[in-house]
Amino acid sequence: MNPYTEISGVENLLNIPKGILTGKEIIESTKTISQLKNIFADETARHQMDQSAVIYRVQAFLPVEAGTEGGLFFGTTFLQPGKVGNEYFITQGHFHKQMNRGEYYWCLEGEGVLILMDEKRNCRAEYMYPQSLHYIPGYTAHRVANTGDKELVFNACWPSDAGYDYNEILINGFAARLMSVEDKPVLVNVVKQEN
Repeated sequence: MNPYTEISGVENLLNIPKGILTGKEIIESTKTISQLKNIFADETARHQMDQSAVIYRVQAFLPVEAGTEGGLFFGTTFLQPGKVGNEYFITQGHFHKQMNRGEYYWCLEGEGVLILMDEKRNCRAEYMYPQSLHYIPGYTAHRVANTGDKELVFNACWPSDAGYDYNEILINGFAARLMSVEDKPVLVNVVKQEN
């Protein structure tokens, strides 16, 4: 009887300085400007841009089935620099379907701002820069803006049963937007129009 257990190799790798994931189980998705309709304040400016331009891409390692309690997912987001009107390029943003699930982000390259909104639509923001670590509590919508002049790269780790609620953001948006005011990022509250 062999008293030794075989040690297996690892098929999925993370390039820590660059955030690039490689391996047969890595999935990748992209968001173009055409796929971000009604995400930015200036829809006319968005519509006039090159609709095939990639705003961000995400690589993910999902080692368990979505919805598995106790599992973890891992990913890297690569967010391009730029603006739609005076608003920085942003990720779509979402709440988690399991609202009480938290998440970690940490920045590898570039400069940006993590925009957070609680259930009562109170917004706050945190600067992102290489080595910054961000805890996103449950019951909190989150999105990221690239405020620099090069690609913003950050990792994320979240529960595999968290899920995503994009509809709330598509319908009601965030209560604040990150705008460029005199070439500086400013979180500006959104004023809802009464019908």
